[in-house]
Amino acid sequence: MKTMKKWMLLPGLLLASLSAAQLAAQTSSPVPAGTALMVRLDTTLATFSNRVGDPFQARVTQAVVVNGNTLIPVGATVEGRVTKVNEPRRISGKPTIGILPEAVILPTGERYYLDATLVDTNIKGADVNQEGQFKGLGHDRGDKIEAGAGTAGGMLIGGLIGGPVGILVGGAIGAGGTTTHWLVKHRSATLPAGTQLTLELNRPLTVGTAPAPTPANGGGSN
Repeated sequence: MKTMKKWMLLPGLLLASLSAAQLAAQTSSPVPAGTALMVRLDTTLATFSNRVGDPFQARVTQAVVVNGNTLIPVGATVEGRVTKVNEPRRISGKPTIGILPEAVILPTGERYYLDATLVDTNIKGADVNQEGQFKGLGHDRGDKIEAGAGTAGGMLIGGLIGGPVGILVGGAIGAGGTTTHWLVKHRSATLPAGTQLTLELNRPLTVGTAPAPTPANGGGSN
């Protein structure tokens, strides 16, 4: 009878082991590299107000589902920091903000390392380069027309006032005024709070194992 009882217990033990293994597999499923992570900024980032190292926060807006399992739910937090801030002094340049996503925090409080790159935003007229840096608006055709109009207007006024010399001086003044106007309008790049960002995973993210430690400063937003 004792032998029979042992054999009767074995199927139950095997089922329990299988269930535990299946549960572990579900809770440590990898999110594949190349997966898009859609988030919304909670923090406004701008070249005129931020510095390298400043933290930012964003919220996941679309759940990441793998094999029917929701691994990163809507509302999960993404934290990172600013890696580059550039405001060019020349008209030909574009203001740039570089950001580095570093961790994803689930609603349960579990925190995981995140290796991802910014690949797109919903801001029209701006773009993101291959290094994941957001490029603000640069010098476009409309600005060139504006600059030409400013120079022509200055030359016309200068010519009416001072002849040939006035034309040259007026043109310089007109162009200078237009350049100043362009710099005021275009030299800053801004990612307002609420901006939709598309992040792409550079390597698989295994949710359920190896949580990332909480930073000493606790992270947070501006």
